[in-house]
Amino acid sequence: MTHCLSMNNKSTIDFITLGCSKNLVDSERLMGLFESHGYQVTHDSDNPQGEIVVINTCGFIEDAKQESIDTILEFAQAKTEGKIKKLFVMGCLSERYLADLEAEIPEVDGWYGKFNYVDLLNHLETLDGLGNQASCTSGRSWERVLTTPRHYAYLKISEGCDRHCAYCAIPIITGKHQSRPMDEILQEVRYLVSQGVKEFQVIAQELTYYGVDLDGKQHIADLIEQMANIEGVEWIRLHYAYPAHFPWDLLKVMRENQNVCNYLDIALQHISDSMLSRMQRHFTKAETYELIQKMREEVPGIHLRTTLMVGFPGETDEDFQELLDFTRWARFERMGAFAYSEEDGTYSAKHYKDDVPQEVKQQRLDRLMRLQQHISAEIEAAKIGQILKVIIDRTEGEWFVGRSEFCSPEVDPEVLIPISEQLTIGQFYDVKVTDAEEFDLYATTTL
Repeated sequence: MTHCLSMNNKSTIDFITLGCSKNLVDSERLMGLFESHGYQVTHDSDNPQGEIVVINTCGFIEDAKQESIDTILEFAQAKTEGKIKKLFVMGCLSERYLADLEAEIPEVDGWYGKFNYVDLLNHLETLDGLGNQASCTSGRSWERVLTTPRHYAYLKISEGCDRHCAYCAIPIITGKHQSRPMDEILQEVRYLVSQGVKEFQVIAQELTYYGVDLDGKQHIADLIEQMANIEGVEWIRLHYAYPAHFPWDLLKVMRENQNVCNYLDIALQHISDSMLSRMQRHFTKAETYELIQKMREEVPGIHLRTTLMVGFPGETDEDFQELLDFTRWARFERMGAFAYSEEDGTYSAKHYKDDVPQEVKQQRLDRLMRLQQHISAEIEAAKIGQILKVIIDRTEGEWFVGRSEFCSPEVDPEVLIPISEQLTIGQFYDVKVTDAEEFDLYATTTL
């Protein structure tokens, strides 16, 4: 982090983060940089009190883009009404549509993309009349202001993606895959452990490609094993793997290290060979079945999270039926799904007609999610009577809310324990599951 001498009369800045956890890490790093320069920072306040608002936007799919635009317009109006003094925008949306946004929303004082957002500090120093007067030394760039509960953090190990799936705008926004140096990542882990972090959500656009751009080899297994050996790291959870060229040694690391959670987030999108080919996934139906089966054999009890897509151009009733059949067979412990939406600049937008009617997309999405709801209910009910290790995230009404190793924050089922048991947030407990709903468990520490 950059450390500076005393600064007076600095503005208060409220950060609004939209989109994925990778955006959240960017916000946390920028907040840390501002804080080290004497600014006060807040994050996602219900009632922003800062003189300056910074919005970190998402530009991935249509709904996310619209949310970002609506949020910018809301704060542009607040600026017009004198409720805030300055408004800045950063992130994926402005990286992708900078010229259009500058023309359409002139109330914004500065636009920054996905990679140059650190320049915002220099902009504000100039506005505050400090220019180059700040006496700073450059230090540990990974230090940041955590916006998550203190016991867990997101750990971004790379940026960008070299895959070119037909529907996906990520490579357009983020560019080619760039792995962070392993030593730097491990130093960040040690720093976060020193700050009280026990649980790490390892994230990237393409986790399993880590290291290939550095020396042509996949190094994700080595990275995770070295993380697992750091004292104080109690849980490591892996997000956003890719099925093609999957590094099998990663499963060995998961199986042999108790602090590497038996959990893997791997987006599969579809199962029909026709759809996989049109999507440019470079993976087949047969390979997918083999992959899932081998994962479950290599890591007994592994919980798999995936994302599936319906309504991609050319998807037939037969293609969708294959997807339903696959979902019944795979019995994913966690699954999300979405309907295809055409994204500017992607291969599918240029070469395919968006020919599945919206009502058909919605019907298919609803059928798929009803099936998954039934599967999830059965899987969670089977946990009744089991002893699970959980970490407590927060209280909510009459409950402590925790998670097992099989549950990532924000997106997965939670474990509810009566508030009367007087537990401590951020601590681990062994609990016995007493009841289950479709997406939540009830438990007690009385074993």
